[in-house]
Amino acid sequence: MTFFAELAITSNFSFLRGASHGDELAMQAVELGLSAIGVADRNTFAGIVRAHKAAKDQGLRFLPGVRLITQDGFEVIAYPQDRPAYARLCRLLTLGNRRAPKGECYLTLHDITSYGDGQCFIAMPPLTPGKIFDASLRDLSARFPGQVWLGLNRLYTGDDKRRMKELVRLAGPMGVPLVATNDVLYHASERRRLQDVMTCIREHCTIHEAGFRLEANAERHLKDAAEMVRIFRGYEEAISETARIVERCTFSLDELAYEYPDDVFDDALAPQALLEKLTWDGVAEKFPDGITDKLQDTLTRELELIQRLKFAPYFLTVYDIVRFAESQHILCQGRGSAANSAVCYCLGITAVNPVKVDLLFERFISEERNEPPDIDVDFEHERREEVIQYIYQKYGRDRAGLAATVITYRARSAIRDVGKAMGLSEDVVGAMARMTWGWSSKGVAADEVRQAGLDPDDPLIAMALSLAGELIGFPRHLSQHVGGFVITRGALEEVVPIQNAAMEDRTIVEWDKDDLDTLGILKIDVLALGMLSCIRKAFDLLETHYGIRHGLRTVPEDDPAVYDMLCQADSVGVFQVESRAQMSMLPRLKPRTFYDLVVEVAIVRPGPIQGDMVHPYLRRRNKEEPVDFPSDELREVLGKTMGVPLFQEQAMKIAIVAAGFTPPEADGLRRAMATFRRNGTIYDFEHKFIGGMVARGYEQDFAERCFKQIEGFGDYGFPESHAASFALLVYVSAWLKCHYPDVFCAAILNSQPMGFYAPAQLVRDAKEHGVEVVPADVNASDWDSTLEPLGGGIFFPHAEERASARVSKQGKGNTSFETRSPTSPQDEVRAHYRKQWKTKPRHTCAVRLGLRHIKGFREEAAELVEDKRLRGYDSVRDLWLRTGLTPRVIEVLANADAFRSIGLDRRDALWGVRGLGGWGQHKKGQNGKAPAALPLFEHLEQAGFQEEPDVHLPSMPLGEQVVHDYATMRLSLKAHPVSFLRSNLDARRVVTNARLDDEAIRDGTRVNLAGLVLVRQRPGTASGVIFATLEDETGVANIIIWPKIFERYRRTVLQARFLAVRGRVQKAEGVIHVVSDWLEDWTHELAGLTDGQYEIGDNGLAHADEVKRPGEDPRTRSLQKLYERQLRAARLMPKSRDFH
Repeated sequence: MTFFAELAITSNFSFLRGASHGDELAMQAVELGLSAIGVADRNTFAGIVRAHKAAKDQGLRFLPGVRLITQDGFEVIAYPQDRPAYARLCRLLTLGNRRAPKGECYLTLHDITSYGDGQCFIAMPPLTPGKIFDASLRDLSARFPGQVWLGLNRLYTGDDKRRMKELVRLAGPMGVPLVATNDVLYHASERRRLQDVMTCIREHCTIHEAGFRLEANAERHLKDAAEMVRIFRGYEEAISETARIVERCTFSLDELAYEYPDDVFDDALAPQALLEKLTWDGVAEKFPDGITDKLQDTLTRELELIQRLKFAPYFLTVYDIVRFAESQHILCQGRGSAANSAVCYCLGITAVNPVKVDLLFERFISEERNEPPDIDVDFEHERREEVIQYIYQKYGRDRAGLAATVITYRARSAIRDVGKAMGLSEDVVGAMARMTWGWSSKGVAADEVRQAGLDPDDPLIAMALSLAGELIGFPRHLSQHVGGFVITRGALEEVVPIQNAAMEDRTIVEWDKDDLDTLGILKIDVLALGMLSCIRKAFDLLETHYGIRHGLRTVPEDDPAVYDMLCQADSVGVFQVESRAQMSMLPRLKPRTFYDLVVEVAIVRPGPIQGDMVHPYLRRRNKEEPVDFPSDELREVLGKTMGVPLFQEQAMKIAIVAAGFTPPEADGLRRAMATFRRNGTIYDFEHKFIGGMVARGYEQDFAERCFKQIEGFGDYGFPESHAASFALLVYVSAWLKCHYPDVFCAAILNSQPMGFYAPAQLVRDAKEHGVEVVPADVNASDWDSTLEPLGGGIFFPHAEERASARVSKQGKGNTSFETRSPTSPQDEVRAHYRKQWKTKPRHTCAVRLGLRHIKGFREEAAELVEDKRLRGYDSVRDLWLRTGLTPRVIEVLANADAFRSIGLDRRDALWGVRGLGGWGQHKKGQNGKAPAALPLFEHLEQAGFQEEPDVHLPSMPLGEQVVHDYATMRLSLKAHPVSFLRSNLDARRVVTNARLDDEAIRDGTRVNLAGLVLVRQRPGTASGVIFATLEDETGVANIIIWPKIFERYRRTVLQARFLAVRGRVQKAEGVIHVVSDWLEDWTHELAGLTDGQYEIGDNGLAHADEVKRPGEDPRTRSLQKLYERQLRAARLMPKSRDFH
């Protein structure tokens, strides 16, 4: 059999060039009987680990390589012969990456020759080799004799014989042998169409304009040895040369021995000794009254295992990072498997007390597994960059780098790019893209295309949809991981190439998390968590305004009022339990202890548990069925969860104590649970698990039910350690909201964007808890939202006179300056919640909205407004002169109605901006500086001749005010938009959301609802069901949309801002839903708020006369107006927050 290895393969990690995945190439190569393959992508190693794993799984010899492209276009494939040669190649790529912008690699032939020792080079000739290629090949072969080959491939252009003879003539005098290759772009010929489209996307042209930029044929695919012998008849030596290259290149990625750094901790103590000292110091600090024998044994066992596995440097690195964060007052919390470790608790890495939560250490570290532990540490999302830069500073960029994340094509991006490449119009492409759900990885179905008003049978549209489906999942580019750091003892650039990240002062390696796991390379996750920022800001506000100082570990535990609040699903903004599913579960679960929160987080956080576990647990908890244990050993394992396994750790313990698994085998079961959805390996354990339980005296039926429940972890698989770490943040955030809702509101507003709810809903919820919220104002607001004493106010000269003048002139109007009475309607709300939860009257502040909430207003401008404020601004012109902000920037403040304190409403303030010099143009050099005075008129201005008399403009209707509030602030304190539509909605028999609580509306009652769409959620474990949250002026309603209804009303569900729903009420255990069967987009109704169609009172402005054009179809005109109103309303109202 002829030996042939294809050594010029381009995978899809040569972005928008290669048209096949690594596993497709490996599988096709095995099917064709190839002896080996080599993948060489353009100036990157990004795809070689995936190809290496795919080839290894197929039993195929694999050569990792790279296609080096110089700045002058010379192309040469390099394969390292050994580990040192691979290290040089990594350094070469790092050099080219670091001198270029993100995603580029600038190399020269001199660079290649400088790092070329130990490589096998294959020079790839262009279509017509010229003098530059000739000279480059001559230089390379002279520098590395016996290491250079010339690639020989057929182009099928009619002159292949002439071209191949020319290549022979070129290579002969240099002593460079030829090597046969097909210069592969895809695994099979049917991918040629997709490769053509990818070329169009890369070249920013349509398929009709591409011309000679496309490949001339579909021949650049893998071919078997017999076919290669046939097409290279007369050049058989070129085929045999592939064997020489494969024989010489013995390097494999499996040789990358990773060594963790251990030279940066302590000069006096070895890493293990230092770790033990720090651990016992932590014990003395956290347990001043001593520890139990059980905890003593646990710590001793953990430290011994850490020593045997030589993981002490890893723990010390994480400890050092956490210590730095604490020294800078950056809130952090270890989570993940670290919560299983008593050592991590004593080091301060996690706040989960091992005494309170009994967890399984084997879930964290296993000696037989011999893999590093997984410690994730969350930091405040606004200050994590300080931690990242500390790591770079301590280890250096040559030894530390962020892991990469591969950004792949999803349905929407694939549809957009393919549609443009196929020449479809923007409106057609946009219509198809809008029919996809969020980050969906499913293509667009024919019915969905019809709903968009298009014909799926149109050949061009049908081809675009087909190709978009093929493109989904292809890599687009590399981005940076959310926080995974790779740190090495030696040079990181000799393990994996490093490149610049998009963010300044960051570098990333070319491999992602899965690649690193495949090769056993350790990473530390330095993650960002918005709730930590919120909690830290809340602690600061609590200390500043109430003199109370708290941390994560000092918040009072087991507060009954906190659990009372959670039992009523009053959890908007509370970490992890604010989703619709969590709020539905809280009244059923009725948490009363910290461990109840652990269960709550675990049951719903990643999606509902499968395998018939949730309902048995709830029934047993509510004493609706007995709790029994077949044995004492299972009572010990499942006692806390009433005989129902809810966590991965419990499944592992059952396997150990009831089925006879060893700890390593139990860990194998955990891995099978984690990968069930991909390969179903959990069934490999079924016989051993059930057989082991039966052999130990358990009933067959019980053993099968246990295994069925464990199968449920394949779709779920949430570990108790993660849940315990998150439950602590759930409790702390709930405690803050319960006792200091003003502090919690300000803190969470200052941490946006985060969570399920937008600022409008967070403000509404705070007001419902008795918190007074006052608007952003140039004389009172900082960049962040702040707290002000209740009963205070703002008073500035001329404000009252201006307000009085407006009222006397117009007979009505809003107060133009603020005075807040110590007694307000919010006091009754506060008293209600204090009585309900038996809490003391703790919060005494109002929340002042910050300037950060004004759309388009930058923090630098806010700092100027704060710095120059002094005793306050008394006019728009005063602010302009003092701050030097451009009129355009001041107009943003006026649009946001931020001049009320000086007696100007939105319209008056905008009029004042129009009177500023230079309004309507951007004066060069004016940003941040005081506007230059005009000398000719300066004395007139000083004498007062330039001042214009006050102009009393008609008041803006309240409905229009509210819409402008939403357009500029994404919220309004004046009214809710739906309140203006209520009379119209009543006429349509649309009930308010608050009425769903009425006893008159029973389970099964049909109702009509309408509201703003706040959240749309489509959990992966919900079988396509969509959960939507609608808000009107009275509250929120939860809507269930079954898959069939979604398909019928797909466009409405995906695009509506104001949604009408008809369906049946579902009431159970205090939880209310409406199961929809009819939906309609009423977004156009909101446009009426801007034109006076809906108004409270009679102060709307008259409409201009409308002109009817002769011959115009009234139906067309009506549809056009409806469409225009819908677009206008959609621009003004904020989008929903969608989750998947």
